[in-house]
This record gives sequence, C-alpha cells and structure tokens, in this order.
Amino acid sequence: MSAYFAPLLGGILIGLAAAMLLLLNGRIAGISGILGGLVGRLLPRTAPAGSGDVAWRIAFLAGLVAAPLLYSAAATLPAAQVDADTGTLIVAGLLVGLGTRYASGCTSGHGICGLSRFSPRSLVATLTFMAAGFATVGIVRGLL
Repeated sequence: MSAYFAPLLGGILIGLAAAMLLLLNGRIAGISGILGGLVGRLLPRTAPAGSGDVAWRIAFLAGLVAAPLLYSAAATLPAAQVDADTGTLIVAGLLVGLGTRYASGCTSGHGICGLSRFSPRSLVATLTFMAAGFATVGIVRGLL
C-alpha cells in the first residue's frame, strides 16, 4: 500500500465509522466519551439508571484495537518512534485527559464529529487543541 493511499483509506474509514455510529446509534464517535461512558457504567457506584449501552461501547473500543491487528496481516505497520521518556508521557497523558474533561470531549469528538455538524463549541475546542499543540511543540523544540 502506498504511503499516500493508507492515510486516505484511514480517513475514509474514520468518517464512515463516525457517520454510521451517528446514523445507526445516535451517538457521537468521541473516544473519550465512549471510554468514559463505559467506565462509568461498569463501576456500580457511578452507573446511571438505564445503563444498557455497554455492548456497543465495548464493540467500538475492540474495533480500535482490532483494526491495526488486521492491517498488520495485510501490510507492515509503520515503525513507532517516541522521543520522550516515560515521565513525560505520563504528564502528557494526564494533561490530555484534563483537557478533554474541560472541553467536554476529545479531538475525535470535536474535531471529526463536532466540526462536521457545524458545532460552534467544537470549532472553539478544536482551535484550542490545535493552538495548544502548536505552542507546546514550539516551546519544547525551541526552548528545551
């Protein structure tokens, strides 16, 4: 598979999955909301009444894990390169988690699903995510 075809195919599949989840299930394909909803429904003390939507959440998350496994059967996965130590990755993950809580969603929920629905809140959230990412790269690469 060419270096240009794989990202195009991936984008098409993400768009189709997001559209199908919205059209067939009435749900937004935001990963933080899907995972957070699953955890909230599996913990007995926080589970809301009528928490019968666990199966689709598990299926969606299982698909995220299965997709690269299936891809690797047909082609070689690109090599992953992480230029950060474990502590930096933990702090970064916690900051991303905090940001998704403040923004009421993640880049997939706001950037893919929200923007396609012309949500003003998603536009502001996506611009904020992108600006923070640009600033972080500029600071880390420029100053450190």
